[in-house]
Amino acid sequence: MPPDEHPPTADDTRRAWWLLLAALAAGAALRGWLALTDTGIAWPDEIYQSLEPAHRLVWDRGWVALEFREGLRTWVLPGLVAGLLEAFRGLGLSRPALYVPAAKLVFAAVGVATAWATARLARRMGAGPMESAAAGALWALAAPAIYFAPRGLSEPLSAFPVTLGLAWALPAGASRRERVLGASLLGFAVLLRLQDALVCVALVGAWLARRRWRESAEVVAVLVGWALLLGLLDRLTWGGWFHSAVAYWRYNWVQGRGALFGASPPGYYLRTLWTSMPTVAAVMIPAVLLGTVRAPALAATVALFLGVHSAIPHKELRFILPVLPAAMALAGVGLSVAATRVGRRLPVGLALLAAVISGARFHTLTFGDLGAYEGQRDGVSAYEDFAPVNRLLLVASELPQLCGLKVEATHIAWAGGYTYFHRDAPMYSHLGPPRGSRHYDVVLTPAFTVPPQAVLARDGPLVLARLFEGPCTPDPAYRPDLP
Repeated sequence: MPPDEHPPTADDTRRAWWLLLAALAAGAALRGWLALTDTGIAWPDEIYQSLEPAHRLVWDRGWVALEFREGLRTWVLPGLVAGLLEAFRGLGLSRPALYVPAAKLVFAAVGVATAWATARLARRMGAGPMESAAAGALWALAAPAIYFAPRGLSEPLSAFPVTLGLAWALPAGASRRERVLGASLLGFAVLLRLQDALVCVALVGAWLARRRWRESAEVVAVLVGWALLLGLLDRLTWGGWFHSAVAYWRYNWVQGRGALFGASPPGYYLRTLWTSMPTVAAVMIPAVLLGTVRAPALAATVALFLGVHSAIPHKELRFILPVLPAAMALAGVGLSVAATRVGRRLPVGLALLAAVISGARFHTLTFGDLGAYEGQRDGVSAYEDFAPVNRLLLVASELPQLCGLKVEATHIAWAGGYTYFHRDAPMYSHLGPPRGSRHYDVVLTPAFTVPPQAVLARDGPLVLARLFEGPCTPDPAYRPDLP
């Protein structure tokens, strides 16, 4: 790393800490507000890959998604979320109106911690204190980072161990303890999301490129240990070593079923970064290019992850969230390079202005901005999507004498499942038995499909309505398999 032509002063360091603290506080406030107010769904995975299987572990009720019928996922993330729900239950938070926002607040806190880790990674890779704080502010206030933070998705949740793991294990001057801790965090990130193994490959490649053979062997040994743990967990939960990894590979690449979710051009991620956070992207992209010279190992890590994901036909912005904080840390290094030529004030000021604008406009995001539902819902707000369904599910969770529920208003994948319903009663999708079967006595449906006197609760165009009084007819064929 070249020496800094303008070494930071003690005042710079103190100002940087206050700057980062302010950015983290603002990011925490925005994420916390979103966690407490938005009952919508960005994508079904935020329910059915984490909260719903966790609910099934704790309360023995929950829809079973295909991934957990065919063993395409590890049980690590649902297991951790189940631990949260169990802790909430011990604290008396056993109602979905309480434990759902509580869980989202924890997810949001992980997002704030990721912003801190971004600043830490930037500093460890050669950025100055102010530039590192600016990098942390970019992630703390970037609109998509705020949007995804409170959601139970493996991508934003694994971004924290990825970013902190790189901060410890990637620098050329990392001690043995730092390498072991950092590689362990990266191994843990792979347990949360298999695709994070690309970062592990990049880490090993960085140490091999430095011709540091002993250090490379230590990193490999730690990662192999975590890989064996993954295999053992799959053996205990799915019955076969590395079952989830093999099944995932077979599903997506051998059978090609991942392509059923659509394909996007290679430039999708650059375009979506621009549409979702234009001011941040305008600063980040040139700063990343500048930072590549000073931190080539970090640049190679980001490039490998983005390059592989760009080559995969099915793309979603959330898929690259694990490495976006690292890209912003690299931008922090680039800001330091720029500071050697124009002074610190201009590049740091531009980065902070970009972050503040993005954070101030985060709630204007549309699905088009996020690259979701391409060409179908481009102008629709990304917030509160299907929220009336989930709010009515919360009402249904408190209804007396309910013996069954059918969700007719939408596909059940875009509803909150038993996570929001939380009743020991069958819950049917729109594909379930007809009303005359008497397997359920309450429907969640458009208002025009039921007489006004049957309505129990209303949210916009949707209602909860009781079909009849009295017990339901048992359904021995009921299976909560997510269609």
